[in-house]
Amino acid sequence: MQFTSEQRLDDSVLERKFTLGEIPGVLWTPGSASASAPAPLILVGHPGGLHMMYPRLVARARHSAAEGFAAATIELPGSGDRPRSAAAEEARADLRRALEAGEPVDDEIVDRLVLPLVEKAVPEWRAALDALLSLPEIGGPVGYAGGVIAIGLRLAVVEPRISAALLFAGSFVPRTMFEEARQVTIPLQVLLQWDDEGNDRQLALDLFDAFGSKEKTLHANMGGHTGVPQFEGDDGNRFFARHLK
Repeated sequence: MQFTSEQRLDDSVLERKFTLGEIPGVLWTPGSASASAPAPLILVGHPGGLHMMYPRLVARARHSAAEGFAAATIELPGSGDRPRSAAAEEARADLRRALEAGEPVDDEIVDRLVLPLVEKAVPEWRAALDALLSLPEIGGPVGYAGGVIAIGLRLAVVEPRISAALLFAGSFVPRTMFEEARQVTIPLQVLLQWDDEGNDRQLALDLFDAFGSKEKTLHANMGGHTGVPQFEGDDGNRFFARHLK
């Protein structure tokens, strides 16, 4: 991990951009981190495009930092300035055409788009976690918050250092991953926007039912994809406070 820039935000949160090989990322640490015990870490998931997503990501990170959490994110494969995949671009175009035509989204399209992304992104998240936990100001346990939900699902199964996850049900999940969902045992909180035009609501409900966690909570709110109520941020902090502190 190589830090490439840093700035102190107006709430004293330290923001540092870094690269991990070819992968760009951002780390936010609470202003008091250097004078206290290592901060528990939240990995901030997103659908790709760090530059485009930055305002929402930094708002989430600052909200978490106010409660004493460090937060970090990395760019997804094929997003931002990272090399594009022709197969992924074709699958994304097929998905867009189906949605615009009001047609059911074929499982084969979802598989072509999501499964290769999960296979590449999850090892990158784990490598980033290795690097982040080597920093003296960062400690465990670790949480995962956000999307792509299929990436969060896979991480919850394969990464023992993740103790709890707040998943955003706003993207398609291959049905072949439902068996993996039954292997998830960590505490979960799942956010579902009831009127999300780009999300299969019934599939999201079926996935929630499939999760094997004994402690799992579904928060369903009216509104579209970007209409998550502000109070969910506070509730997410309370969720992580119960499981990461």
